Amino acid sequence: MRKRVKEAAAQLDYHPNLAAQSLIARRSFLIGLTYERPSPSYVVELQNGALGRLEDGRYRLVVLPFNHVASRPEELGRLLLRAGLDGVLLAPPACDQPELLDVLERQKLPYARVTPHRELARGIVVTMDEVAAGHAVATHLLSLGHRRIGIILGDPSHAASLGRMEGYRRAFAEAGGAIDDRLIVTGDFTYDVGYRVARTLLAHSPRPTAILAQNDDMAVAAIAAARDLGLSVPGDLSVAGFDNSEVSRTAWPQLTTVNQPVREMAWDAANRLIAALDGESNSAAPSRHDHAHELLVRASTAPPPPMD
Repeated sequence: MRKRVKEAAAQLDYHPNLAAQSLIARRSFLIGLTYERPSPSYVVELQNGALGRLEDGRYRLVVLPFNHVASRPEELGRLLLRAGLDGVLLAPPACDQPELLDVLERQKLPYARVTPHRELARGIVVTMDEVAAGHAVATHLLSLGHRRIGIILGDPSHAASLGRMEGYRRAFAEAGGAIDDRLIVTGDFTYDVGYRVARTLLAHSPRPTAILAQNDDMAVAAIAAARDLGLSVPGDLSVAGFDNSEVSRTAWPQLTTVNQPVREMAWDAANRLIAALDGESNSAAPSRHDHAHELLVRASTAPPPPMD
C-alpha cells in the first residue's frame, strides 16, 4: 500500500503542503538561526551548514540577526518566541547569554548552541576548543622566531575572542615570553576596523614583525594595510588569521589560518536539534559534541626579517 501511494503521488506530481501539516501537527516546522554582526564569510558558512541539514526535509530556516544581544538578551528571547519557531540555533554571542537561555527554557523552546564557552552543560552544545586553536596559531609564529607580535582582537562581547587570547598568552608563556599589551588592538571582526587598527599597529616603532588577527577578514585587512605602507607579506610582516574562510584562500599571499569547521558545526547543531524535536535523540547520548580545529600553514607567514 505504501508503495502504491508513493507511485500515485509521483504520477500526480503531488507534494505535501507544509502549511497544512503544521496546522494538523500544531507545529511551524521553522528552525531559527540567530547571530550578531560576524564577518560575512562566517555567516555564509553558518547558514550553509544549517541549510545543508534542512535541505529536502520538512523544516525551514528563519535567519534572525540581532545586534547588542549582551545588553538585551531577554528582548532577543521575546523575538524568538514571537517568531513561532519549533527550535532555534544560537550562534555567538547569543549562545553565551544565560538570561536568554533562561527565557527559552521557561517557555520550553528547544535550542542548540554553536561554539558556546559558558555553562556547557545547558542544552545541545556543538563546540571547538578556541583556547587550543589560539595556542596553535600563536605557537606557529613563535616557532618561526617572531617575538614582537601584534594582536587584533575580535568583538569583546564574543567569548571566542577571549578564548583565543588565552591561547595566545599560553603559547607566549611556554616560549618564555609575554605579549606586549601595547600591541593589542580591537578590530570588531570587520575588515574596515581591522584595516584601521592594523595601520595603528604598524605605526609603532619598532613595528611588529607579525600580526595575529582573530578572523580572516581582519587578517586580510592587515595584509592590505601593510602593502599600502610599502611592506611585503611575509618578507617584512607575517600575518595569520582564523576561520579558514573563502577569503583566506583567495587572498594573496594565501593566508595562514586556523580551520574552524563552522559549516560542519552548524550542520551538526541543526541535526541534533531536529532529532530532539522529532523525538529521535537518545537520552543517554551526550548533548555536547566537540569538533577539532586544524592549523593551516600557508604563504603569509615566514621567519622575521633580519635585524638592522
